[in-house]
Amino acid sequence: MNELEQKISAMRAGGKILGNLLKDLRAYVRPGMTGKEIDAWVRQEIVSRGAEVAYDFLEEKFPGAICVSVNDTLVHGAPNDEILEVGDKVSFDLDIRYRGYYVDSAFTMLVGNTGSPAVKEMIKTTEKAMWAGIDVVFPGATTGDIGYAVEKVLRKGKLGVIENYIGHGIGEEMHMPPEVPNYGLRGHGYRLKVGDTICIEPMSSLGKPANYVDKTNWSVKMRDGSIGCHCEHTILVTEDGPEILTMPG
Repeated sequence: MNELEQKISAMRAGGKILGNLLKDLRAYVRPGMTGKEIDAWVRQEIVSRGAEVAYDFLEEKFPGAICVSVNDTLVHGAPNDEILEVGDKVSFDLDIRYRGYYVDSAFTMLVGNTGSPAVKEMIKTTEKAMWAGIDVVFPGATTGDIGYAVEKVLRKGKLGVIENYIGHGIGEEMHMPPEVPNYGLRGHGYRLKVGDTICIEPMSSLGKPANYVDKTNWSVKMRDGSIGCHCEHTILVTEDGPEILTMPG
């Protein structure tokens, strides 16, 4: 087995672990929990499923095993003691490492599966934008093609398009070239080839897209206090198009 085959084999297996873990997490979350309680459960589950906590390998160590971003926190939310209430928006972003390779996925949900119709629509539209980006993944397609497809859906949904946080390559490292923006021009940017592994991760807001990092030095918050949304999958470029590595199954 050559190096590329080893990478793909490891990432397929790791992606399945991650996809199933996030599926179980979605069912596990309920009102009254805190981010730190969820984080402890996730850490235990990563290890019990034979993977490693990816965030433990960061040069500047993240204070948790998973990002928990509530309401106006867009991404990189540091798990805390805040109690989740019915109707809260919460985004979960999780990297794991398996057999030396990283995989990355994220989803956004409403606690208690109920809440603002506008937030529900935002989540639906952001997921639709992610799938639009995935649909254009083929050998020879560009990162600009992906960004154009994502941005088109977000703008049609009248959502704020986050431009300062973007998707990326992944594999031996958590973040690698190429950059995969959620906006762009068709035909521009890096041209995909068979064997590439990338993360497509639209981020949106109900208000303006401006954001800032709070005093935790991790949590990214919307400057106008609006709700932020994030979803993500790790994708393998094959001769036949996209293979979604982080789906449960």
